Amino acid sequence: MDIVDRARIHAALGDPIRLGIVAELELGDRTFQELADMVSQPGNLLAHHLGVLEEAGLIDRRVSDGDRRRRYLSLNPEPFEALLSLRRLVAHSVLFVCRHNSARSQYAAAAWRRRTGRRADSAGTDPARRVHPRAIQVALERGLDLSGFQPKGYEGLKATFDLVVSVCDRARETAPPLAAPALHWSVPDPVAGRGLTAFRSAFSEIDRRIDRLAISVEVES
Repeated sequence: MDIVDRARIHAALGDPIRLGIVAELELGDRTFQELADMVSQPGNLLAHHLGVLEEAGLIDRRVSDGDRRRRYLSLNPEPFEALLSLRRLVAHSVLFVCRHNSARSQYAAAAWRRRTGRRADSAGTDPARRVHPRAIQVALERGLDLSGFQPKGYEGLKATFDLVVSVCDRARETAPPLAAPALHWSVPDPVAGRGLTAFRSAFSEIDRRIDRLAISVEVES
């Protein structure tokens, strides 16, 4: 990254409102209206600030897999990874949820356990009959075995959790509230994508997000 790119990023972040937007997007994705409420800005001013951040390559927009009228705003950490100061969370146990609990949430829970050594589980709002075969195949490529797991709904959970992470737009938009702090990761549904490539892309994104989340909780006692 040359000095011109650095200057553009610093200029984009040189405003308290835009720094507030970045802080809200560090660990989870938000809709436009959610951000407007969080940073207390009218829509036209928020649109301006989001445009500046987007032009600098710091945020992305993604159409919801569920309600296609919604768009989620995500932080792109690569241009300024060293500038991020993640919030500290206490999360000894994490629940990952998606609609069918057959791919994304199963992989996220297994990846979190391996990354942190902490307790994790997964569940779905409409659980499938089995873990998707392609999810098992791609997880094995990454050294994780999902073949022994069975999709389940929330009623199948046997414990409470410090943190709930939805990795599916449909689960986030339709799931009943759970008694824990929550984050949302707008990860596209690989089952609706193009074969193994879609699963590899989704799992790579989950890996990146887990690494970022783990940094924020590893220092906590």
